[in-house]
This record gives sequence, C-alpha cells and structure tokens, in this order.
Amino acid sequence: MSERPQRVLSVQWEELTATDFPAAVAQAQGVCLLPIGVIEKHGPHLPLGTDVMAARATAARAAQREYAVVFPPYYFGQIWEARHQPGCITLPAELLTAVLQAVCEEIHRNGFSKILIVNGHGGNTFWLNYFCQSQLASRREYATYVARWLTDPELAAQIEARRRTERGGHSDEIETSRLLALRPELVKMEDVVRESGATQGRLKGLDQQVFTGVFYYADYPNHYHGIADEATRELGELIVESEVRGLVKILRAVKEDTATIPLQNEFYGRAEQPLP
Repeated sequence: MSERPQRVLSVQWEELTATDFPAAVAQAQGVCLLPIGVIEKHGPHLPLGTDVMAARATAARAAQREYAVVFPPYYFGQIWEARHQPGCITLPAELLTAVLQAVCEEIHRNGFSKILIVNGHGGNTFWLNYFCQSQLASRREYATYVARWLTDPELAAQIEARRRTERGGHSDEIETSRLLALRPELVKMEDVVRESGATQGRLKGLDQQVFTGVFYYADYPNHYHGIADEATRELGELIVESEVRGLVKILRAVKEDTATIPLQNEFYGRAEQPLP
C-alpha cells in the first residue's frame, strides 16, 4: 500500500481538528502566536477591529512561511483612552490581565511551550511588557515573548520613500493603507475628511515632562491622529509584507531560543531561596 500523503495543516487554531492538533503543535515546535488588539474607534473611516485584523493577518501570513499555530481573534486589550467613542470595549484592569493569564495557561496546557504575543495596538505596549515581566511572579513551565519591531529594513526604506504624509500614528496614512491592502471592503475613504486628525495640544507645558492618562484624549479627542486621505493599497501591501518578514525573523529566533526557559527556571529557584 502506498503511504498516505502528509496532510497540510492550517496555521489557525480554530480551523484545526482535534485529531490534527497534536501534529500542529509538533510542527510548530511548540510555538503559538497570540495576536492581540482592541475594539476601538479608528477615525471616521476604519473598522473598530482594525488592530486585531491587522495583527492576525500578519501572524497568519508569517506562520504560513515559518509554521506556527495562530490563536483565534483576541480583542481584549488596554483601551481606556477611547471609552468616550462609540463601539469601544474595555475590561477592568485586573480582569484584563487575569483573562490573558488564563489564556496563556490554556495555550500551554494544550502543548505549547512558547507563546509569542503579536501586538496590533500601541496602547497595549506598556501593559504587555508588564504582563511579560509579571510571569516571574510564580513558576511557569513555558515562556512568554512580546514581538517588537515588525519591520524589514529594506522594505521600511521603500515605505518611507513612498509616504506622502509625515505625521500620524492612529488611523493615518500607514494604518489606512494597511487596511486597504488587507480588507479594502471595510475602509470608508469617503469619510476620511469628516473629522480632523490634527494634534490639539491641550496639555502644553506638560506633554513632554510627565505622563498622564488623559494625554491621548487631550491631543486627539476624535481618536484619530494623522492624515489618511493619501493612503493607497500599494503602500499597504508594502507595509504588510515588511511586517510579515519582520515577524518571520522573530518567529525563527523564538523557535531557536534555548536560553529563556532554563534562565526562568534558574531565576525561580533563586527567587524561592534568595539567601545562600
């Protein structure tokens, strides 16, 4: 009898069968990608789930080049600064962290030893770094990583050369171009001019010296920062490819990492008995 051809495994957790799941974990070398975003306003023209859509698309494309399992859409992140806008979903701070911790524990229980968080929302950055450090509070049998700098240097230079605007950061030319490449049917370019994405500067004298929770609202009450009407699908395709290449490089480094878990175990042992 001829051998049965090897089955092509989906990279997306929810598309795998229970029968195929163990093979997926093995093929991924124990690495699970966890893309995270939020539900928030993205100017007057982009969908509320922009961050998750982008992070998950990047993760899925990277995993197709360097196999890993991509966790289902995860919308719960830090987004207090957008609660004044329609459609925003926030969770209490302690619940936000507890849910992510529980999800990581479940990912590990299902066979993964490395969890690589792919963040699609700038407002999650400080929280996710803290979450990663908080894993040292008690012994874990897995490692948690947060991906940074999802760029390819060569394509990054091309992107900068093609940009038509200089300022921005939220629902701007870059983010809008990305969605035009990924989900063009959800982008309402005709609505771009309905609101201003200009900096309001309502915390002058404080903005460069201290941090306050209201900083983003002070500058961008419309929850829109930049100029989006110059966005193009062509620029978006470059941005997506650059981010995918960057994530593939990070994913390979995580797979090859043999130091983090032993160092964690060394740390846990010393933390449990800090005195000689």
